[in-house]
Amino acid sequence: MTGREDTRVLFESGELERLERAHADGISAQEVIALFQARGLRLSEANFRKYVQLGLLPTSRRVGRKGKHRGSRGLYPVSVVRSINLIKRLMDRGLTLEEIRDSFVSIQNDIERVGEALDSLFARIEERLTRLHETPEALRPLAKDVEASRRGASSLLESLEKIGSRLAVTGPTPAGIVQGGMS
Repeated sequence: MTGREDTRVLFESGELERLERAHADGISAQEVIALFQARGLRLSEANFRKYVQLGLLPTSRRVGRKGKHRGSRGLYPVSVVRSINLIKRLMDRGLTLEEIRDSFVSIQNDIERVGEALDSLFARIEERLTRLHETPEALRPLAKDVEASRRGASSLLESLEKIGSRLAVTGPTPAGIVQGGMS
């Protein structure tokens, strides 16, 4: 090799989709690192942490382990595999981490974090609605407002994703690259 990694061993779109289905509840940093290392690609824990610190990857969420005194572990959305795949492709094209950070990748991560936060918020609101001691008829207007807000949030996220995609096309990112793979 010439110092650049061979992009033929990166994940293809179908493989990424299978991984996303298999790890829908999240994936640990160690599992992500192992996936890339199994393909002969260099990815260390230090590099993974650096990607998170630069905002190229989302932060983990803590998930408790079953059993007494088992603690918790950090799980990342499985989309980090797609993001790292894209980061490696962009680096193969000659972009630096700083250029990648300034491109649409960090915007896409921010949009994803907003979506996750909204999902969590709506889940808490809906859970709270189920605990209210009101009749279903009394709760109906509030439930309608929540549903309208959820639709509005979904519309906002779709709009932000379109803006992010348009920025990707017009920004410093090389043409022909889309989130997670090649166009």
